[in-house]
Amino acid sequence: MMNITPCNPRASDEVRSVLNYLSEIRGKGIITGQHTQTIAQDELNYIHEVTGKLPALCGFELLAYSPNINYNDSGEECLLEVEENKDTLQRAWEWAEKKNGLITFTWHWFSPLGGRDKSFYTEHTDFDAAKAIVEGTAEHKALLSDMDDMAEILREFRDKRIPILWRPFHEAEGTWFWWGSKGPEVAKQLYRIMYDRYTKHHDLTNLIWVWNSPLVEGYVGDDVVDIISRDLYPPAHQHTDLRQEYEELIRITPTPKLAALGEIGPLPCVRSISESRIPWLWFMIWSNDFGKSDKFTRKEILRSAYHSDYAITLDRLPKLY
Repeated sequence: MMNITPCNPRASDEVRSVLNYLSEIRGKGIITGQHTQTIAQDELNYIHEVTGKLPALCGFELLAYSPNINYNDSGEECLLEVEENKDTLQRAWEWAEKKNGLITFTWHWFSPLGGRDKSFYTEHTDFDAAKAIVEGTAEHKALLSDMDDMAEILREFRDKRIPILWRPFHEAEGTWFWWGSKGPEVAKQLYRIMYDRYTKHHDLTNLIWVWNSPLVEGYVGDDVVDIISRDLYPPAHQHTDLRQEYEELIRITPTPKLAALGEIGPLPCVRSISESRIPWLWFMIWSNDFGKSDKFTRKEILRSAYHSDYAITLDRLPKLY
């Protein structure tokens, strides 16, 4: 039997409702998800145009909400990405309040100190994550300051009783983002600092804590995790049930845990998953060409997936909050 008690003992009724639902559908259906990072949300328009439906889960990007963006030393691509991402939380509010869809947030966090251009990338910042976990350092103070800024945004969702699948420090197994640059031990500590600050100091009771790394030695611990997940980018037009990747992921903890595809490029094969019953809870197709073109998933594959009895689309999602 799977324990679906939230890791935060003070978690809201809405969090419990979502976790109960996820537990009920495990191995019986998969939630369709799509990441968006602009006001236009071209990905959702594309999916609707091709399938006549919308995903049950929408992902939103918080990069432009980072407090420490270096506008004076950033390339055009970075500045455009920030500009297009501004105010996208308006769409998150609409998604929650008008559509009653599920929400997940991804934060490409521009480094809290220093950095240039897309400073969420290790190569664009000298911000030392190992110093950031040490109390009293300038890095630690900057880390907490940024966290507190983001907590203000999340608090508004809490006050309206909107649950969020919160996936901080994503892809912590890699060194490409500053939070993974000093190895898995430091990434774990960063996550724990945030968990502690958000659950105790800020009392953010609306967060469902999603860990995002398949690394056994990198696992942060069951006491601060509701759902385990990983990001996968198979070759274009490769659609499988990702059985091996699931089995690798669940090895990070001996405790039976709900598991999800945090990000994916091409669509997983919903038909294969419905046959093998690999219990992925949801998938979230990444944005831009992954989600608004047929470069990675052909239209007929997308259409048949969204019309599968196994796929949970927005119209099939019960009201959970």
